[in-house]
Amino acid sequence: MMSRLKSLIYLLPHLWETLREAVATIDYPFGPLELPANFRGRVRIESDLCQGCGVCVRDCPSFGLELERESGDEFRLIHYPDRCICCGQCEQSCRFDAVYLTNEFVE
Repeated sequence: MMSRLKSLIYLLPHLWETLREAVATIDYPFGPLELPANFRGRVRIESDLCQGCGVCVRDCPSFGLELERESGDEFRLIHYPDRCICCGQCEQSCRFDAVYLTNEFVE
């Protein structure tokens, strides 16, 4: 019984401090989410700027991009978000600024 009382006496000040502290959580999704300026969220592809060279596909370390040739000059650049590690290599490799990362968190 005495050890329980000692534990309670020891814990009460710590419990009181914890209850008086400010909340450490964020308001999201009920309020706006503040992301760091260098947050890299989503890969965006400007299909009208893409020339189909495939450099971004070649340089992607996680195989998150695929260039699908439909016919002669027609192609489609496909992004797989489940594979993507948001490293930004595709953005650096693209010579035509067709692939870039945004700091969007939610669509």
